[in-house]
Amino acid sequence: MDRLEAMSIVVQVAETGSFSRASRQLGIPLATVSRKVNELELHLGTKLLTRTTRKVALTDAGSVYLASAKRILEEVDEIERIAAGEFQQPCGELVLTAPILFGRLHILPLVIEFLALYPDIHVRLVLSDRNLDLIDDHVDMALRIGPLPDSRMVATRIGSMRTVVCASPKLLASHGTPSDPQGLDAVPCVNFDSLSAAPAWSFRSREAKALSDVAIAPRLSVSTAEAAVLAAAQGVGVTRVLHYQCAAAVRDGSLQIILADFEPEPLPVHLIHASRGALPSKTRAFLDFAAGRLRQRIALP
Repeated sequence: MDRLEAMSIVVQVAETGSFSRASRQLGIPLATVSRKVNELELHLGTKLLTRTTRKVALTDAGSVYLASAKRILEEVDEIERIAAGEFQQPCGELVLTAPILFGRLHILPLVIEFLALYPDIHVRLVLSDRNLDLIDDHVDMALRIGPLPDSRMVATRIGSMRTVVCASPKLLASHGTPSDPQGLDAVPCVNFDSLSAAPAWSFRSREAKALSDVAIAPRLSVSTAEAAVLAAAQGVGVTRVLHYQCAAAVRDGSLQIILADFEPEPLPVHLIHASRGALPSKTRAFLDFAAGRLRQRIALP
């Protein structure tokens, strides 16, 4: 019995919650998955998984085994990468992730430069507005905007990001420019749902510096920042987005930032990577290459 293979299969079954899903993801027959798990349980003399017609669950012994198995498999993977020279010479696949628009505007241009400098590295850039799990999704480095609740990660701060309210000059000329957040009830609004799911925007008061929510009645709600910026630039309404999402429109004059004195504290921006073991040279090379350049690209005006 190949114990590492059986260990990998148990981990996959436990994480997917299904023998059939594990079979599809591993690309091996369902019967083989079941047989390998049975052989491992027989070898250990205990049940790791309980099977019902609807789901698979870990036994108490299985929960203990899973935690150790994942650690062992990660260590084996690291040892193999060391043997392959990945920790000495930058090489191999580098998996990066970032929010869609930020990645297209700022990460992709750096990746193109980086690839020209490191011919032995190939990059898989996953652009998603959903935060991927670095361990479970096998990601080497991620760009995160906002607080970092996960203490397992090592973070390098590269700057801050404003949350801004902006509108087209034409709309402001016809409706007037609000002097404070309460004035938003006199102008149409475009809500970016991912930033403000509820019909209320948070602002900081001049005096107390505390955040308070101001209700809005959006004429249009959209699910992407690009759509919010486009609609606002066409005069549909005032919108609220992260600064990088409207920076180009502000530069070309199609949008104007308003209520700057009431903005909440800027959000932190980090590059993060998993904290386990030594940092592969491909990851270290990208961190050293990208951190300073990103600081320059997103420096607050």
